[in-house]
Amino acid sequence: MLKPLNKNVILKKEKAESTTASGIVLVKPQESASNQAKVVAIGPQCDDMLSVGATVIFKEYSGTKFNQDDDEFMILDQDDILAIIE
Repeated sequence: MLKPLNKNVILKKEKAESTTASGIVLVKPQESASNQAKVVAIGPQCDDMLSVGATVIFKEYSGTKFNQDDDEFMILDQDDILAIIE
């Protein structure tokens, strides 16, 4: 389990769908243009507004990306999160 330090947050990016809602298989899935991800872990100095499991929008070129077990994660500063989707 990853545990972020200070005001850092770990986000998990959602994988792009390879089929449409009607079942058409896409040859090359489009990368998600949105900067949305789920909060996986929160550092001890983060605000109480963030919670694990929340979906957030973050700045486009922020954070450090890494892969673990075929999943894409990001570590970024809490200040790089722009909004919480409710």
